[in-house]
Amino acid sequence: MQKKEDYHQPVLIKEVIDHLAIKPDGIYIDATFGRGGHSQAILQNLGEKGRLLVIDKDPSAVAFARRQWGQDKRLQIFEGSFTTVEEITKTNGIYQQVDGLLLDLGVSSPQLEQAERGFSFLRDGPLDMRMNPKNGISAAQWLACTTEKEIAQVLKEYGEERYAKRIAKTISEARKQMPITTTLQLAALVKKAHPRWERHKHPATQTFQAIRIHINNELEDLVTCLKQSLEILAVGGRLLVISFHSLEDRIVKRFIRKHAQEPAELKRLPVLFTEWRPRLKKLGRGIKPNAQAIAENPRSRSAVLRIAEKLS
Repeated sequence: MQKKEDYHQPVLIKEVIDHLAIKPDGIYIDATFGRGGHSQAILQNLGEKGRLLVIDKDPSAVAFARRQWGQDKRLQIFEGSFTTVEEITKTNGIYQQVDGLLLDLGVSSPQLEQAERGFSFLRDGPLDMRMNPKNGISAAQWLACTTEKEIAQVLKEYGEERYAKRIAKTISEARKQMPITTTLQLAALVKKAHPRWERHKHPATQTFQAIRIHINNELEDLVTCLKQSLEILAVGGRLLVISFHSLEDRIVKRFIRKHAQEPAELKRLPVLFTEWRPRLKKLGRGIKPNAQAIAENPRSRSAVLRIAEKLS
């Protein structure tokens, strides 16, 4: 029986399955397993000879995968970052043979629901925020040792926080009096420093996003994985990425455009430049959840799905 904290409603599930165009004997990778909502649907469309590889850096997600589908011979489970996807395909003899790669970015519902993980500003818990609690330093440790200037830079760059300097100053002054070790402690400091915020949006939203992205190296890892997708996919294989904020989506859009459209500088050449060939084909525009999907799962409201197909 599935525990409540293990439940995660997959975002854009129908759209993902439709655009993966799953072959019964195909090879697919869910590089952000989470709690397996997308993986379960992929398995339901695979035949006996099909293969699904799932990756997650969160040990609890990997443990869940093993409990739920560890006996399914079509499934292989890997603990680690999706930056290892190229190495995994080479080791398992499927390099340049993958028919579909899925990335569902951001934080899963179970991670937000578990206060001890430190992702939520609505639940009191240790200020951790690591996708893998065994690796790296926690958010609390980072706040204790970094400079006020770097805090402001992270909040501005990864959270697009308008009042980054003001919040950083408040954090810096507060930690002189007492270590910042809990989620509600940090949320209260941000609220104190924030002069105004959007209605129905917690003032600490962008600060928590920024620190989480920085702690987990999320944007840099995304860039790395996207580059590897060009090599691991088979010709005709598809790349699907679900983003939840503009920073991620911008990276994905630019990546697809770079490899699907002829560079502007080449178009200006007086003669036809024959050496450049597109490696990707952009499939449609960004897909967003409809009103019904958002009503059923409010966390999906900011989701955008982008799709590309490998040409060469």
